[in-house]
Amino acid sequence: MSLESVESVGAPAALALGRTSARAKAARQRRLTVYAARVLVLAVVLAAWELSARNGVIDPFNFSMPSKIWDQIVQWTLHGTAQGSLGEQIWYTLYEALLGWALGVTGGVVLGTALGRVRFLADVFGPYIKVLNALPRIVLAPIFLIWFGLGPASKVASAVVLVFFPVFFNAFQGAREVDRNLVANARILGASNRRVTLQVVIPSATSWIFTSLHVSFGFALIGAIVGEYIGATKGIGLLVSASQGTFNTAGVYAAMVILAVVALLAEGLLTFAEKRLFRWKPGGSGPGE
Repeated sequence: MSLESVESVGAPAALALGRTSARAKAARQRRLTVYAARVLVLAVVLAAWELSARNGVIDPFNFSMPSKIWDQIVQWTLHGTAQGSLGEQIWYTLYEALLGWALGVTGGVVLGTALGRVRFLADVFGPYIKVLNALPRIVLAPIFLIWFGLGPASKVASAVVLVFFPVFFNAFQGAREVDRNLVANARILGASNRRVTLQVVIPSATSWIFTSLHVSFGFALIGAIVGEYIGATKGIGLLVSASQGTFNTAGVYAAMVILAVVALLAEGLLTFAEKRLFRWKPGGSGPGE
């Protein structure tokens, strides 16, 4: 091969490498710009809130202010709460939410896939699922409190009923949207119903299921918090209830901030897991990116 041929082959490769590097640099710059804009928006909102409360534009008793909320979080962190250490309260709520989330996701995936695969089951149980989904499930928390008491079981039950339905409907739709050609090819190769479900249907529906997981963990936290607010011995929801009972507005907001941080960390872990599982998918721009 002549020198001219080598140069003619190497030039397009170098050009492609340069374009890839430029795109990666532009993506990094955009990511930094987005992060900077988010921080700026948060800083502006907190500054406006603080100044409005200090200057009497809003009532500091009802709306509190960021500095008092921060002081409340520091006090809970250093000296604990009336119910125990702050870490204990966070873990208690997180334990209830995680257990309820795991049970709700498992039930939603299993039943959603089963009803999506077997039309007879969908025809029989479909009306009951729709009726239960139409109920305001958050009002079941007092009933669970009567059934299971003040312990974590009532909060787990509240989290399960909130998580189950979004996961169920996404798994159901994902099972229905599976490429029929893939199913037919698997059957031609001698796959049983069980192997088709495990090796074709569920992998194909995974993207649908993961979409519901982002929303459902927030629902699990809501279920745990509402259950604790109604009646509990520990947890962030109890902190909200106790702060409200003593007219400690800063305590209510501080508990909400802690809950928001927990939810953001969980969302970050789910997003990381999703990217690891779906590295083959092209990246997209969305609210969470």
